[in-house]
Formats: sequence, C-alpha cells, structure tokens
Amino acid sequence: MTLAALLLIATPLVSAQDASAPERPSYTFLRQAEDWSRFFSGAADADTFDPIKHVEITSDGSVWASFGGRVEARFELWRNFLFGAEIGDAPVDDEFVVSRVIVHGDLHVGDRFRAYVEGKSAQATERELAGGRRGIDMDTIALQQAFVDFTTLTENGYVRIRPGRQALLFGAQRLVSPLPWGNTLRTWDGVTAEWRTGPWSVTGLATWFVPVDKTEFNGVDRDQPLYGVYARRDVNESGRGLELYGLGSGRENVVVNGTAGDARRWTLGARSWGALSERTDLEIEAAYQLGEVGEGDVSAWFVAAEAGWKPMDALGDARFWVGLDAASGDDEFGGDVGTFDQLYPLRHAYLGYADFVGRQNSLAVSAGVTWRLEEDTTLSIDAHHFRVMESDDALYSAGGQPIRSGFTSSEVGHEVDVLLQTNLGRHVRAYAGYSRFFAGAALEETGAAEDVDFVYVGTSFTF
Repeated sequence: MTLAALLLIATPLVSAQDASAPERPSYTFLRQAEDWSRFFSGAADADTFDPIKHVEITSDGSVWASFGGRVEARFELWRNFLFGAEIGDAPVDDEFVVSRVIVHGDLHVGDRFRAYVEGKSAQATERELAGGRRGIDMDTIALQQAFVDFTTLTENGYVRIRPGRQALLFGAQRLVSPLPWGNTLRTWDGVTAEWRTGPWSVTGLATWFVPVDKTEFNGVDRDQPLYGVYARRDVNESGRGLELYGLGSGRENVVVNGTAGDARRWTLGARSWGALSERTDLEIEAAYQLGEVGEGDVSAWFVAAEAGWKPMDALGDARFWVGLDAASGDDEFGGDVGTFDQLYPLRHAYLGYADFVGRQNSLAVSAGVTWRLEEDTTLSIDAHHFRVMESDDALYSAGGQPIRSGFTSSEVGHEVDVLLQTNLGRHVRAYAGYSRFFAGAALEETGAAEDVDFVYVGTSFTF
C-alpha cells in the first residue's frame, strides 16, 4: 500500500489551498484536527459553508464555534465471498450499499477550553452475506465523540488533557485506527493527555473500547482497556520521523490456538519513516508483545517495512514500492501463546482491500505503484502474496477471528487491487476499485477455495 493511497483512505477529502485564502484549513478525516480559529468568511474563494466554519459568539471573538459534517455512501459487489464457503442459508454472491452521516459541533472558549460533539448514523441495505448487517456496517444512531479539552500553553508547545468519548489514531494506523473503511468507525471512552514540545509530542491514554450496538446506545466495554504512551518526533532535517510506543490492552474470555482465558498484553514498538534520497523512501515498524492469555505466557511480534522509489519524470508522477508485513503465529496448540494480537488496526491499507487476512500468524509480500494522473486524481495497482507463518496456528480474518486451520501448506493466496480516487472540487471525493483474491493451497486443503471478486464504488461530501 502506498503512502499516498493510505492518506487518501485516512483523509477522504482534502480541501484545495487557494493562494487568496491561505488560512482556509484542509478537511481531515478526524474533524477535530481542523483549525478554523483564524478563518473568517468573505474570502476571495468564498464557499457556501463558510458562515458556519467560524461563528463568533462573543463580540471580542474569544468564544466561537464551528460546525460541519460528512455524508458518505459506498456500493459493494461480492462474488464467492469467504472463498465460496456456504454458511447456513447465506449466499456467497451479493450487492449492497453502506452509508453514513456524521455531523459535529466544536465550541472554543479562549485558548484553554474546548468542547467537541459528533453524532453519527450508519446504515446498510439488506446485506445477505454471512454475518448479515454486521456491527461494522450498521449503527442506527450514535454519539460518536463527545469530549472536552483543557489546554495549557507552554514556551515551546502545550499540554492538553482530553476526557470523554474520542477517536484514536496513532502513527500509520497499523495498531490503533478509527477504521475509516468500516462504515460504523471506532471510538473509545476515557482520558488522553498530550504534551507537545518542539518536534516531539507524547500522548498518554487510559481508555476503554466502545463496541457498536446496532440499535441501542453504544456503551463502553470495561473488559477492553487500551492504555499506555505514544511518542512521536516529526520529520527532522535528515527527512526522517520517529515514533516509540508502549500500549497495554486486555480482553476477557478469549481463545488463542487452544489457550483460553483473560488476555492482558503489552505491545512495545517503534516506527521510522521518511526519505533516503530525493527519489527513495523507507518505512519500518516493529513491535514485540508480552503478557498472558489465561495460564499461558505471551511472546509475539510483528514487523512491517516498505521501500518506495520515484523514477525519472519520463514515467510521470509515479511511486513504485515493495513491502513486507509479518506477524508471528503459534507453533503448537495450547500452552504459551505466540500469536500476535493486531489490536485495533486499519488492515485495509496494508493487507488487501478485500480484507480477508489479519495481521496475526501472517506473512505478506507486496508490491505496487501509484500514479498521480492529475493534481487531484490517483490510480493505484497493488499485488499481495499471503502465507501463514505457522501451519499449527490458524488463518485469521481481518477482524482477528480464526477462519481456517489444519494446514499442511502455508500458501493462503494472492490478491490484486486496483483503485482510482479523485477529488471533485473542495467538497466531493469519489473512488472506485476492483480486487481479485486467488485462493492458494492452504485454502484448497481446508474447505471452499473459490477465487473472490470484490467491486466497490463510493463517494463522500464533506462540509
């Protein structure tokens, strides 16, 4: 997965920066990251929604509010879902539409206090595939975020305390992501604290996951804590950035390759990224997990690397890349646990758009290219080869559930993804893609092994 394609997934629409209105912020996926404090309507590139982006409540402008939202829809077509495995009466071919509406209000009182509220409704037409309309497809109406910020300015930055319901996004989203591809998104309840000084930011968190209840209020799950520290140094003079993290997590009553019980893990990791030269770049991320699952000790790991190259201009504005993504598995049934726990990732950006393979007991070797056809249009073509790391462990789905086991072959299969994305002005983004999954020997020897076709077309309107 190219970095450009990842950014287009994580930031569905980027507002054009007009030279006559340099202070107009870009729209971002996490809307609370937008800074409308210095924006005022009446700019040369005036927009219909300008009057609601900075609304002064007091005459001196110290109290102001901002409002916005996003409307999205995506059509999906599947053939031979789950490799053609028949589960109950569910068909393996289907077409459906998922959609969501998100609106927010953002109140600022001076530089020290902020209150942010975001509501959501996520819907899906009748999905007849296995699982029906799942928790990642449908959430009738929900309080997606509701937090306050208490900020203290320092000489070189700030300290910000944020209690409440909030989306979390760290690094390249391999471990913690609000899951922009999932129709219902992710959110957590708890407290985060960020200290920013110079090029460094350090975020501490003590939160609990909020699972989706499709028709009722989404309550916090106290059995799924996520806590720890995430530190980031921005790209320095040499063109390299650095992240260091320690994340604690827990789940109740889990089973991992025959070992059952409550799970408590620490994930200790680092990520480095940036330019190696004018035309090459390199990203590396690795993490080690320790802890317990029931009576078994945990020793697990993952490593991901991606190298990119921009050829001579004769090939246009293109970036070619190769990548490796490996996560440990368990070498025997029961006892101690060697299976990596992928936590709350954005798998979609790294392990194929069909979302069949999770970052647990997996090895993926990938390559691709992204062309910027025009300023706001990109075409990406990616190829992936998937294997299991340990044949005594399972193949895990994108959601982290075991879906096949009992292998003699480690070859899961191959996937080819094609994605076209474009921004149609300031507010509208459109995209279309096709993925083909070619089933390998490990699937053929453990059940249905039909090749899978996945077609999707989507659009969003952001204001």
